Amino acid sequence: MSSDKQHKQTKSIRTQTPRSEQREHATPIYMTSSFVFDSAEHARALFANEEEGNVYSRYSNPTCDEFVQKITDMEGCEDGISTASGMAAVFVSMAGILEQGDHILVSRSLFGSTHQILTGIFPKWGISHTYVDVDRPDDWEAAITPDTRMIFVETPSNPGLDIIDLEWLGNLAEKHNLILNVDNCFATPVLQNPAEFGADLVVHSATKYIDGQGRAIGGVIAGKSRYIEELRFFARHSGPAMSPFNAWIFSKSLETLPVRMEKHCSNAAELTERLQGIPGIQKVKYPFHPDHPQYELARKQMKAGGGIVTITLEHGYEQASRFIDNLQMISISANLGDTRTIATHPASTTHSKLTEEERLNVGITPGLVRISVGLEHPDDIEQDIRQAVERSF
Repeated sequence: MSSDKQHKQTKSIRTQTPRSEQREHATPIYMTSSFVFDSAEHARALFANEEEGNVYSRYSNPTCDEFVQKITDMEGCEDGISTASGMAAVFVSMAGILEQGDHILVSRSLFGSTHQILTGIFPKWGISHTYVDVDRPDDWEAAITPDTRMIFVETPSNPGLDIIDLEWLGNLAEKHNLILNVDNCFATPVLQNPAEFGADLVVHSATKYIDGQGRAIGGVIAGKSRYIEELRFFARHSGPAMSPFNAWIFSKSLETLPVRMEKHCSNAAELTERLQGIPGIQKVKYPFHPDHPQYELARKQMKAGGGIVTITLEHGYEQASRFIDNLQMISISANLGDTRTIATHPASTTHSKLTEEERLNVGITPGLVRISVGLEHPDDIEQDIRQAVERSF
């Protein structure tokens, strides 16, 4: 069977750098800062882009290239680049294209550091933005100006699990000749492929589910070749290169991502049902639960609901704080997408730099706790949450 006919799950396992004369089964790590040239003419041709090849690991590296190729295959994109972190990927995906005077249309529900880029860094460069609520579609078109060049969204959003209609957004971007840039970190390439709905760029924090074990930091951008070329130039000369060692970890992790996501999703869905009606929990939110306000939309564009569940505790921050302090098995961390279940209080950590009004506008209340559901037995996850809730009053 030719590789172009293989399933994405197979490509995530079988795509690899050509074997060396050692005939290794697992791809080696190319831990080198630079590469040697056959001659002065060979070096000149590589730097002039007349020949293909590796020059310097800030530019390209075989291990990083293998990881990127797997992501582009799984996302159904033309090209891609890797970066040193997920936030580097977010930043490069915008800064590598936008210019002074440009305007970006953004979903209001965003990760805290992305908000900081938009409000604290881009204004220095003369790049403006407008936030739009995910549940007010008429406001999106009204917010487009002659200077608008890009739309950037998260779906599902972090941490509120808001879902945006990617098909509708893709049509809007095409109508107004805008670049659609989608952060697909929560869904992963296994559950959702924004390029199928018209996205021009797809961003991931590889630190999360792609790694899946909390070992390494990295990011990746996949998308249309004409945009990736701009981003590649920006990244090569600004320097947020991924370590080959981290790329090797991510590339190997992709081989198990589909089976891991299946278990993350089943655990999260089961946990959502088990937490219903527990005294002290005011609300449980999960994209594939009928109570989610965009439940039908989530089922339309996602293959499963993902591994994140949020709970809102009745008595705000004080109860949320006691709940977290009473957890016995579940980790307290700002990370997510790990094999181990993690609890995070966004209002006081990941989104603490937002104003209270900004947090409330995207549903981040003082009692909200984000649960990144791991791969432990669901009985143990449920028991730990139950006992911590009981002791939080």
